[in-house]
Amino acid sequence: MKLSIVIPALNEAEILGKTLQSLKDQPSEIIVVDGGSNDDTVRVARQYTSHVLISYTGRGIQQDTGARQARGGVLLFLHADTLLPLAYQHLIDQALTHPSVVFGAFRLRIHPPKPALDLVAFMANLRSRLLKLPYGDQALFVRRAAYFQVGGFQDLPIMEDVYLVHRLNRAGGFKLAQGFVQTSARRWQKENIVHTTLRNWSLIIRYCLGASPHALARHYPDTR
Repeated sequence: MKLSIVIPALNEAEILGKTLQSLKDQPSEIIVVDGGSNDDTVRVARQYTSHVLISYTGRGIQQDTGARQARGGVLLFLHADTLLPLAYQHLIDQALTHPSVVFGAFRLRIHPPKPALDLVAFMANLRSRLLKLPYGDQALFVRRAAYFQVGGFQDLPIMEDVYLVHRLNRAGGFKLAQGFVQTSARRWQKENIVHTTLRNWSLIIRYCLGASPHALARHYPDTR
């Protein structure tokens, strides 16, 4: 199945080029959805793809905007600071071999590595495998039909990935791909690792207990 990669971006000029360069010469459709950047994000994106869209700000609405323009039978949502493994297309095809599997994600690595960040990644991978709860920085991929069946990404300030994953788990099976994505450690570099990790755990627990994403967003700063 043809793969469409949707990349939401907001003021990511410094890092987006590296991500898009890693996708160069690949057969996938690349769609960058800018959320109103005031730097050179759009210019950088247009150096690598003609599919550059302008959207309202918000990762959820930006990703949904890209999904609605995508032509692939499988949609992959990639954060601007995350690199896919070289054989990503094969690994996705492998994960979606059985028709009952409607979505998946990659295992996580954080770069540059540190023992504490290796533990964070280990826990993320364990959570994904045992609870079928990957996050957006693990490059979620989903069959196009299933994405629209469950309503796609919502315009939420936070937890847009968890909202979608919960609904996809009800729609069909999940598969954790064998490969690793490499995501930037910048969130943890700008904040204390222990504080950031505990805060994130607290947010997901509160969300699962019914807290509003709009209320939770006040405790999740933008660290780009």
